[in-house]
Amino acid sequence: MTTTGTIPAAPHFWQGSFVGDEEAGRLLAGLPAAVEAALSEPLETGAVLAACDALSAALLDPDDPVHARLAPHLPEGEDPGLLAELGRLLSRRALTRKLRRELGSAAPGRLDRPDPRETVYEAWAPVGMVAHIAPGNASTVAPLGIVEGLLAGNVNVLKTSGSDTLLAQHLMAELVGCDPGGTLAARIVVLRFPSSRQEWLRLMCAPADAVAVWGGEAAVEGVAAHVPAGCRLVEWGHRISFAYLTADAWSDGTTLQALADDVCLLDQQACSSPQVVYLDTEDEGEVFAFAERFAAVLGARLPALVGTTAAGAPRDPAEEAELTTTELVARLEEHLGLTRVFAAPDGAWRVMADTRSPLTASPLHRSLWVKPLPRKRLMATLRPMRRYLQTAGIAGGRADVAELSRAVLAAGVTRVTPVGAMLDSYPGEPHDGVYALQRYSRRVAVQADPDRFSATACLDDLVRPVVLPRPDGPLLGKDEVRELNGLVAAADAELYFHSGGSTGAPAVSLFTYEDYDVQMHAAARGLLAAGYDPAGDRTANLFYCGGMYGGFISFFSVLERLGGVQLPLAAGPDHAATARTLIEHRADTLFGMPSYLWQLLHAEADALRAYGGLRKVFYGGEHFTPGQRRTLEEEFGIEVIRSITYGSTDLGPLGYQCAHGEGGVHHLHADLHALEILDPEEDRPVTPGETGRLVFGTHARRGQQLGRYVIGDLGREVPGRCGCGSLAPRFELQGRTGDVMRVATYFLDRRRFVTLAGEEGGHRGELQILLGLTEARERLTVRVERTEGTDPERLREVFLSGYPELGSAVAEGLLELVVEAVDGAALERTPASGKLRAVVDARR
Repeated sequence: MTTTGTIPAAPHFWQGSFVGDEEAGRLLAGLPAAVEAALSEPLETGAVLAACDALSAALLDPDDPVHARLAPHLPEGEDPGLLAELGRLLSRRALTRKLRRELGSAAPGRLDRPDPRETVYEAWAPVGMVAHIAPGNASTVAPLGIVEGLLAGNVNVLKTSGSDTLLAQHLMAELVGCDPGGTLAARIVVLRFPSSRQEWLRLMCAPADAVAVWGGEAAVEGVAAHVPAGCRLVEWGHRISFAYLTADAWSDGTTLQALADDVCLLDQQACSSPQVVYLDTEDEGEVFAFAERFAAVLGARLPALVGTTAAGAPRDPAEEAELTTTELVARLEEHLGLTRVFAAPDGAWRVMADTRSPLTASPLHRSLWVKPLPRKRLMATLRPMRRYLQTAGIAGGRADVAELSRAVLAAGVTRVTPVGAMLDSYPGEPHDGVYALQRYSRRVAVQADPDRFSATACLDDLVRPVVLPRPDGPLLGKDEVRELNGLVAAADAELYFHSGGSTGAPAVSLFTYEDYDVQMHAAARGLLAAGYDPAGDRTANLFYCGGMYGGFISFFSVLERLGGVQLPLAAGPDHAATARTLIEHRADTLFGMPSYLWQLLHAEADALRAYGGLRKVFYGGEHFTPGQRRTLEEEFGIEVIRSITYGSTDLGPLGYQCAHGEGGVHHLHADLHALEILDPEEDRPVTPGETGRLVFGTHARRGQQLGRYVIGDLGREVPGRCGCGSLAPRFELQGRTGDVMRVATYFLDRRRFVTLAGEEGGHRGELQILLGLTEARERLTVRVERTEGTDPERLREVFLSGYPELGSAVAEGLLELVVEAVDGAALERTPASGKLRAVVDARR
């Protein structure tokens, strides 16, 4: 164990390596250059979260080797449970919540458009370098301070006390070891030296953009002398907290038990520990009576470790002297009728009643003042101490709590809790009235030319792609994901969606609202890239709604986040009523499934052509054929026909199509997902450019981790930089694995039928394949939507001549080929989404 009397040979951790005093001194002299080099390389917030989450898992597992490596560096007498507590604080869930609460996003450093109707980009940028001066009495403060600095994107230089163990250094070494990309190391320096070493303190603070100091006024003053002009001084100083009880509350035994918990926990060493109990009264007799009652409650608690701190280390003589002096003075004032003291014979605790209201600091170690303070005098009594106030634990009726909370906050308190929860906290909670991450960040903005940047949702995409750790583990299919859905905790199952059921029975997908919100913002950014104009477009949302299907609801949410004009019509059977609404409210943009939009436009062709106001169509779930696109452009005047998003019910939006994307080409939502393209038959990557199975790994998900999800689609990587300028990876969809059919010993691809029908047969409608059996052979029926000029016999000839494998199967008598023209309404569709069933296999 590292003790205060041992001087380690390498007590400093510098950008990934342990070094001794001499080397640390040399490196400190070059700190400005090291900071500049580190800041020149990007740091993804996702990489910080991934490393912290990996370390969290290790800290929460007592059998993990990390415990054995860190245990020798725990302070003497410290509970090993401290490592598990650190693990909980470092989890992805806790840190993501902190980021979203404090900086509004889990990726706050990306230059996004806060108002999509304007080409103004804002982000939280790091201040640069943060120098952290840690206290000597809180083991977790130092490493958590560095993590906060990393989340804000800063280079962090931490000073620990010369008497501290090397816990912070070794914990940061473990964190760096959890970062496979190696980007964290350059932003972490931990030095161990006494404050008397002023030259080191000066060198450490000289290049800093913010200096964070924990401690009292003397500690802050000692550091402030080294803070450069213009550098942000962040003070995390000592604070005083108190409890406030109304008459009903101080008569309640449960309240007194809860108050005793607040006093005993950590021996009042936390800033949020109560040092004073105020009673809402002017009656001195009630103060003395309460103190006596509470002393009995406190005395019934398990005795404290007499003569020790909460951590088990001996109290120093100054602490003992302060305890003794405070108690003796209070006992002397009993003779003046001002005080009354109730204390344990062994010195384990003391309750000191005082008739005077002004706030008095306690000597701690289970020492509590009890004072009268009627609520009408709250402001006059507390405001003079406003610089030092932190937590008020309030007990009373509901109206009392509301009134008193407002009163103490106005007087300078920054935090109100119930009595019994004064030391509790939650991820992202403000500290001393501010958000820590905002103190370590700057809000920056870029104004861009609207004509050139209208389709650019994030400026960073023009500079570098998002590179996040790729999930590992086994490949998962839909069945495995359904099993995982059954394991989702109740707290994370907030939103339920049914899949469309196009490839089987509908399955339920679960989301937290937090995850859903992140995904809708991503889909909104994708729509901007696709050419949607939230300031000018008037949109009819014509996706299917109901039955727990997410299409309509999701794009309602997307339009809400874009601030676009929306007609929330949903897909319905009354095409005439829908057309009237489009015309009446001057809709120029349609959202919906290709099959439904195709039906609507043809059913109301005369009215919609006469209207002539439709300009854009954004579709999802299916694809328009080239022939259908020509019809929309030539007959209905549609100028933009583009994918609204590529996604799935389980994973949310996966890709988006920019103005330069054709057919099935999409950009990956790389800030949400990683993409692998694996061989159709083997679990290995394909050669770049070859077609394979699309496998997605999702990062931004609180409720569940779906690992490497085989979504069931085929695609290929699209090389080179896109014409839109974005560096986000591109891929081209090439059908579903289910569209490739094993028929009459051959593998046939529905896409070939669609291509031949459109390019050789001139067909512009929908196409569906039905597989069946006759007594002698298999039957493949191509059902095409009946449109003007549809000729089934001509199409049959096109298929046989243009698809050699199909022609061979028919010629060998293994397959019967039928082509029939039917009304569009006769084609089979999924009931939830209205999506066309591309292949209907009735052979089973």
